[in-house]
Amino acid sequence: MEVITASLREKIEEVKGSVIAWRRHLHQHPELSFQEEKTSQYIYDTLASFGNIELARPTKTSVVGKIIGTKPGKTIALRADMDALPIQEENSSPFRSNNPGVMHACGHDGHTAMLLGAAKVLSALKDEMEGEIRLIFQHAEELFPGGAEELVQAGVMDDVDAVIGAHLWAPLEIGKIGIVYGPMMAAPDTFYITVKGKGGHAALPHETVDSIAIASQVVTNLQHIVSRNTDPLDPLVLSVTQFVAGTTHNVIPGSVEICGTVRSFDAKLRKEVPTLIERIVKGITEAHGAAYAFDYQYGYRPVINQEDITKVVEESVIDLYGEEAVDRMKPNMGGEDFSAYLQKTRGMFFYIGAGNPDKEAVYPHHHARFAIDEDALEKGVNLFVHSSLKLLHAEKGCE
Repeated sequence: MEVITASLREKIEEVKGSVIAWRRHLHQHPELSFQEEKTSQYIYDTLASFGNIELARPTKTSVVGKIIGTKPGKTIALRADMDALPIQEENSSPFRSNNPGVMHACGHDGHTAMLLGAAKVLSALKDEMEGEIRLIFQHAEELFPGGAEELVQAGVMDDVDAVIGAHLWAPLEIGKIGIVYGPMMAAPDTFYITVKGKGGHAALPHETVDSIAIASQVVTNLQHIVSRNTDPLDPLVLSVTQFVAGTTHNVIPGSVEICGTVRSFDAKLRKEVPTLIERIVKGITEAHGAAYAFDYQYGYRPVINQEDITKVVEESVIDLYGEEAVDRMKPNMGGEDFSAYLQKTRGMFFYIGAGNPDKEAVYPHHHARFAIDEDALEKGVNLFVHSSLKLLHAEKGCE
């Protein structure tokens, strides 16, 4: 089966308007992680209208579709996430969020719409296909433990030979496709520290064990883990993101809550960091007569792209848009539960440029005015379709 044909290009062009309409509907009706009931039903009903797709609901708020060809062959999975964020939208577009305090501020509405578009095109090719294309509409990417792990446990990755995922990326200009070989996104872990001192009057600090002064030293010294305790060639980020203490100006509080994140790629380093954090916390609190509580939670695994699958996707980009469309990006320290699928099979994750100052698509992800250039959606459909077909019918690539 020839992958890039004039008729296939025409089918993708025909679905472009529907993809934009689906994205706008989803944007207008966002739902939070593990609450995507109306979203998943909308997806189920839309897929059912295409025909040629076997549908299932492996969890309450997810949908999986199977397009099974007339002859046996490989199974290629395509994944899109569909949850929104607890953000009050500040855009003024006619399709802005109708749900107060909830917004698609990361592009998941676009991911879902792109995969719906690919599903419509691919479902029409069922009789020409050898093997299966599996469509994974995943809930709860934004909230640990994440929907991907639940779907893996539910068996959606059974017998899958390769999996592909994509992310609309506002920092990347429209027309560019971000490709990363090997490590791409980090493991995002979270730590919680409570410094327990002795509260009292701010005018009598000698009668207290000042939890704020002690906790401030903890924050400062945690930075030494990256700068002095680990190899500078090993990527590691440690950020304190919450420091909660006190109720008024004249009271030294009895305790301080500290929270933060650690991002890494190396498995050995990832296991060492909690020990390094606790050693600092223990030493500082003991030195000042305070106590502490410490909890460390491992998050998603790092996303590490498989070279041969990545090469197929990159070749699809070049075939469709030319070499100038490829942006060989560096890894970044963000996290993605797409990594759960990569524990089961080979795969890769890529970025679709969606930034455009002319369309006010300039705000960062998770911002209240986040927006995308909707011209990026057609590129996502194109790459989902062509990459999956290339993998499905390749002699090599996902053996």
